[in-house]
Amino acid sequence: MTLSFFDQFMSPTYLGVPLIALALSLPWILYPTPSARWLNNRLLTLQGWFINRFTQQLLLPLNLGGHKWATLLTSLMIFLITINMLGLLPYTFTPTTQLSLNLGFAVPLWLATVIIGMRNQPTHALGHLLPEGTPTPLIPVLIIIETISLFIRPLALAVRLTANLTAGHLLIQLIATAAFVLLPLMPAVAILTATLLFLLTLLEIAVAMIQAYVFVLLLSLYLQENI
Repeated sequence: MTLSFFDQFMSPTYLGVPLIALALSLPWILYPTPSARWLNNRLLTLQGWFINRFTQQLLLPLNLGGHKWATLLTSLMIFLITINMLGLLPYTFTPTTQLSLNLGFAVPLWLATVIIGMRNQPTHALGHLLPEGTPTPLIPVLIIIETISLFIRPLALAVRLTANLTAGHLLIQLIATAAFVLLPLMPAVAILTATLLFLLTLLEIAVAMIQAYVFVLLLSLYLQENI
């Protein structure tokens, strides 16, 4: 029976238990926890260096009020990178290919930035809806356009992450299927296809990390506008 290429994006279940719950909880188990020793091992030192460098880079455009979000944004970025990378392994499931999950990440965090802006500086937050020096006849139209663009932000965050990962997984499956089909017919072409598959896999590893970083970076920019 020929399965659809999109079957890989269905949330699998085993004994009635959705495996997406296991895929979401697994990343927290993989990372080592800090010990009570005075000196850490190499793995913990590398992990701490990476987290510190990313946190410093993330907080550069933010003032002191935005530094409270450092733990949340850094944890979200590491979590997204981990589940994106684990999804590239054979016989695994990538939760971030589900639009509902990505919307669950994007909408609450985006809404929190908007609420913070409305609470702390409502005049400045509402001022983003109307650029300075706008001609009077264009004021209603621009307010409507800026309001729509504001509410589209979480959808754009979720769709960007979903579309990039989904497209990459589909390309990998298509090229892998072509390599298996061509192997008994044209071995030379199959080897070239397998080489292309290897290069595409390397690209997908980069995409998995970059898309997680872009997701968190855009959230930090939305936060910067409202603090």
